Amino acid sequence: METFRRYLVIQGMTFVCGIVGPIFLVIFFASQPDPTLKWMYWAGLFITTADVLIALAITESSTRDS
Repeated sequence: METFRRYLVIQGMTFVCGIVGPIFLVIFFASQPDPTLKWMYWAGLFITTADVLIALAITESSTRDS
């Protein structure tokens, strides 16, 4: 449970620093269907995925040291 709590704290910090990805996704899904906003979906998806993977890597690294 301690590892999960540590992951949530680290994930929260990565979303604070990388909030652009989720913002892009919210704007994409909240706007009217527009083909010119397709880049916003892919950029938001990439940034959000990178945030999650970074948080997982930091959590693994910090639990290995403990």
